[in-house]
Amino acid sequence: MKPGLERVLKLLHAAGEPQKRLGRVVHIAGTNGKGAVASSLAAICCAGGYSTGLYTSPHLLSYTERIRVNGDMISESQIAEYCSVLKDDITEGNATFFEATTAIAFMYFCAMQVDVSVIETGMGGRLDATNVVEPDHVIIPSISEDHTSWLGETIGEIATEKAAIIKKGASVYTAVEDPEALKVILDRADVVGAKVRLLKESAECVVHGAGVGRLEFSLKAPGLNMRNLVAPVTGDFHASNLSLAVLAASEAGIDEPAIRQGLLSMRRFGYRARLERLSKQPDVLLDVSHNPAGIEKSVQTLCAMRGVYRNIIVLLGLVHDKEAGKIVRYLKRLTSDVITVDLLTERGMTAIELGDLCRDEGLQVTVTASVREALGAVDCKAEKEDLVLITGSFYLAGEVLGVLGY
Repeated sequence: MKPGLERVLKLLHAAGEPQKRLGRVVHIAGTNGKGAVASSLAAICCAGGYSTGLYTSPHLLSYTERIRVNGDMISESQIAEYCSVLKDDITEGNATFFEATTAIAFMYFCAMQVDVSVIETGMGGRLDATNVVEPDHVIIPSISEDHTSWLGETIGEIATEKAAIIKKGASVYTAVEDPEALKVILDRADVVGAKVRLLKESAECVVHGAGVGRLEFSLKAPGLNMRNLVAPVTGDFHASNLSLAVLAASEAGIDEPAIRQGLLSMRRFGYRARLERLSKQPDVLLDVSHNPAGIEKSVQTLCAMRGVYRNIIVLLGLVHDKEAGKIVRYLKRLTSDVITVDLLTERGMTAIELGDLCRDEGLQVTVTASVREALGAVDCKAEKEDLVLITGSFYLAGEVLGVLGY
C-alpha cells in the first residue's frame, strides 16, 4: 500500500471531518517514549478536569486499548457501530487498518465532546494517518533508528519524517539531543512558525530514586518548581519523557496537584509492558522495547540492578525488520542466558534463527516454539533470586499477557 494521506482524508471527509473538532490537540511523535508521554499527559489532563481522548498504538490484548476517553476504553459495540457507518467508505477508498482506526478514534472523540485529544503517531509522522490534525502542542521525546525501510536510513531522514507533524502556531517540546535530528526539528519549526522548548535548555530534571515500578524526580523550569514527583514506571530514562508531559501540562495551566495525581494514575491510561513487573520471586519484567535504542535503555536500567539478582534470564522474540544483531549485542551486556521464541506473526524471526544469532554472540540459548513453551522453560531455569526479562516485541508482550491470563 502506497503511503499517503489521501485515503484517510477521504475517509474523514465521509465521516464529517471529525479531525477538526477534537478540542485542544497534542500530537506526539518519536522513536521511543511516545507511550509514556501520551499516557502521562492524558492522565494529567483528566486529573485537571478536562475530558481527554487518548489514541495510541499498537494494542497488547484488545483493539479497544487504542482508543480511550478519560482512561476508559471504547467499547466493542461502539467500534462495531462506527465500522458499520464507515464500512462502504473503507472498502471503496481502500483504507488501511490504521487509517480506519484513526477515523474511528476521531469520530469517537468528537461524539464524546472531549476537551483535549492526545494523539500518538503510528509510525513516522509526515505520512502517518494522524497527521491530519492541527496540533496546539507537539511533543517529540526521542529520535533514533527504527523502521528504516520506511522512514530513511539516516537520523536526519527519520527526523524529517517525524518533525513533519509540527504545524504553524504549535508549542513544541522535545528531549531530542542528537545534533542532526535537533537541527531538523528547529528548522521545521522555524519554517512553519512554531515555538520550540528544548528540555535540556529550558528545565532541570533531577532523579532522586528509580526502582522497579517507581520513579521519583524533581523538575525545575521558569515558573515551575515541582519536587519529588512520583510515577509508577521503571527506569530513570523515563524522567525526560515525563518531564515533557509535565512542562506541556503546566504551560497549559494545569496545576501541580493535578500533575501529581495524573502521574500516579498513568497506568490506568494504558501504560503497560514497559519493564512492568508481572511477578516476584523470581522478578519477571515484561518490556515492549523492540529497537536498539529502546533495548539499550532497558539494559542500562537493569544492569544498575544486577547486584540484586543471582542470575538474569532473557526471553526474546523479534520481528524481521529490527536490527537483531545490535539488539542481541546490547542484551549480551546483561545476560549470557537467552530463551528464544517463535512469534505468532509472519513478520517474526524464527526462534531457531534468532537462537543462532545469539549463539554467534557467545550466549547460551534455549530455543522454544511457542510462548507457552518458553514460559515453561523460564519456570525450569529461574530461581527465586533471579530476574527474568521478557522483551523484543509488542507481539511477544501481548502473547505473554494472554497466556498468563492478564
